[in-house]
This record gives sequence, C-alpha cells and structure tokens, in this order.
Amino acid sequence: MKVLPCGHLAPAAGARVCAHLTTDNGPACFRVFTGIRTRFDLLCQECAGSTAPELLDACVGCFDRAEELAHLGWRGSPEVLLRDRELDGTWATRRCPVRPLNDRCLAPAPGGWLALTVDGFVRIDDEDQWLLGPVVLPEERDVERNDGPERPRGPVLHVSRDGRFAAIVSDYGQYGTVVDLAEWITVLDLDRDWNDNEWTRFPFAFLDGDRFVAATDSNRLDVFDAATGRLLTERPTTREDNPEHYLDYYFGALLPSPSGRELLTDGWAWHPVGIPLVIDCAAWLAGDRHAPEHGRHLADRGNAWDTPIAWLDENTVALQGMGSDSPLLDGVELREAATGHLAGSFAGPSGRMWAHDGLLYVAAEPGFEVWDPAEGARIGLLEGFAPIAHRDGVFAELRNDQLRIWTTPR
Repeated sequence: MKVLPCGHLAPAAGARVCAHLTTDNGPACFRVFTGIRTRFDLLCQECAGSTAPELLDACVGCFDRAEELAHLGWRGSPEVLLRDRELDGTWATRRCPVRPLNDRCLAPAPGGWLALTVDGFVRIDDEDQWLLGPVVLPEERDVERNDGPERPRGPVLHVSRDGRFAAIVSDYGQYGTVVDLAEWITVLDLDRDWNDNEWTRFPFAFLDGDRFVAATDSNRLDVFDAATGRLLTERPTTREDNPEHYLDYYFGALLPSPSGRELLTDGWAWHPVGIPLVIDCAAWLAGDRHAPEHGRHLADRGNAWDTPIAWLDENTVALQGMGSDSPLLDGVELREAATGHLAGSFAGPSGRMWAHDGLLYVAAEPGFEVWDPAEGARIGLLEGFAPIAHRDGVFAELRNDQLRIWTTPR
C-alpha cells in the first residue's frame, strides 16, 4: 500500500475528488460523470465551474467522506451502453377481445391469465376466454389529495400462484378485496386506513401456502389465511401500546423474493425520504412477530420512492433510478439485500420492470428492452411490444383485441 495523491496511506477508492475535498470539513460538492459508464468524480462548486480543476485519486475514506457532502446534484451524463443483438424466444398471437380496466389488471394464472374488466373476472387461455362473473370494487372515499406527483388511483389485480384466489386493491387508495374464485366468495375486505395512502401503491402480495400479506394501516403489514381470512400475525404496533416496535414508515408496493423468504417494499418515512426495506418474511412466519417493524434499510432515495423494483436473484435487489436526489437519473442500482451495499449501477432503464433468469426486462418508450446487469448494457429491443403481465419468462400484451405472448428462451 502506498500514499495516495490525497495524502493518505489507505486503500484506493478508484475515483477522484477535487483538492478541496481532502479535508475533514470540505465544502458541498457535485457528482460529475466522467463519461465512462456511471463513474463520477466529486467536485466542489468552484472546481466544477473550472476548465482545469485539480483532481486527485482518492482513498476510500476521503471519497466516502466527500460523497456525504454531494448535495449539489449531478453534472454531465452517464454512458448508456446499447449492445442490442437479435433476441431469441417464441411468439404467440391470437384474437382476444378482452379489455382490462388498466395495465395492472392482467395477471398470470395456471394455464393462462386472469383479467379484471368492467364486467368482472375473465379467464384467458391459449384458445378462448370466458367470463367468470361480476365483481364489486370497493368504493374509495373522496379525500383531499396532497401536493406531489400525480399518481392515478385505480384497481390492481393480484392472483395466487395456484389460481384459486384473486385480490383487487386500490393503488394510492385505501381499500381492497380478496376473493376465493373456486367457492366464489369474498374472503376478506381490506382497509389500510386513509393516512397518506395517496402516496404509495397498496401493499399486497400472495405468499406460498394459501397466505397473503396486506397493509392494515399505513405503517403495518399483516399475514392472513387466504381460505378463511383469518389474521395470522396479531401483535401490538401503535406508539402507545408498543413504542419499542412502533414504525414511523409508510409501506408501499410489496415484492416477495424468488424463494419467498423475504419481502421488498418501496415506501417512505418522514421527512419524506424514500427508503426501500427488506423484511425477513421467513422469520416473521416462524414466530418473529415484529419482523416487519425491523426491516433492513437498503438505501436513502431522497424524496423519491414508488419506483420500479425487482429481485434480480435471491440476494440482489434492482432499484430503478440512480442517486439520492430528485429527480433520480434513468438507470438501475443493484443493492445487496442483506446489507444494502451498492453492488453496481448502470444507466438507461426507465419504465415498468421485471426480472427473470439474471436479466431485467423493461417496458420502455422505445419498446420492450432487455438489460444484462452483468454487462451494464441493453442487449435487445422488441419494438412495438408493450407487455403488462409476466410470469417465469412469459410476457403478455393485451390490446387492440389481440393477445400477444413472448416467451424468453428456455
């Protein structure tokens, strides 16, 4: 180990800082892209405006300390790697005059898909479609909407993996309903209270073994038996009854890990800060009653949340949007689920996102994009394809009375 230009005998950070940022009390600074992938230097305001700033290779300590002062935002642009090649896979297209209420109202079910339409639930398979029956959607109360990005309140369809149960929840709303499709009965009506629910998608997910998890307050999740609606996670969580386990956090969309052992949620805390959390679902179901109140903090996202998220694998979470300043930059950060450590990032992706077999799939403005996180590059584009549902590498688009299916190579 040798003394670095920053003046310290320490491991190198592999990045540079301006000379003014090598002291303990340096000034606020910019992150300045170098033009190579997502690499950036840290420059104070004076140096960022200079045509020939003095940049020094920094040690890990200097760089980390300076990055805590990077409040001035980004300068320059990252490099977006486009390495498109021909995509294999198979296509299937057929006439299907089914119109989901919105692009969150088509979900995979055994042997095909389930859609929520104005007439109710519709089953779709490879050859036909048929109406199962009408469904009454919960009526949302008319509440005053706080200032902020426009988030359209609307129904979202979830289906259990075995296809027996379906749930309709209101994103950016308060209510939901879980239905047993086999018995054609309502299992449970859901209510997460009215407290700032217009800021997040309704937290809901089916788990393995005929169970589901849903928000029962803005800062509380519970697990229920899907067949009976019985609450399985009774516990005190209010500030008055259990201050040790009180959680000052607003849960957002829920996404189980591939094994179902963990839950990822994209919510926020005062004042307001986007904070994705990972919850040990296996420990919760095994008896750790307050596991949801002690989720692992993945990142501080500034005043941004409610972004596309995905499990790349059991140990890695993909968060769309780079940085901690609003607006986030188009791209993806890869975070270690166990620690929140930033394992990598790459620029470009922007749109609804899924993961399958180590790749990320994004419904973007140019078309359906395939990104390889290992390369940090887009490796394919299917122009004109805009899927709205996915399971196990099968993507479905339903529009203009036509069902189009693209299946990734096996």
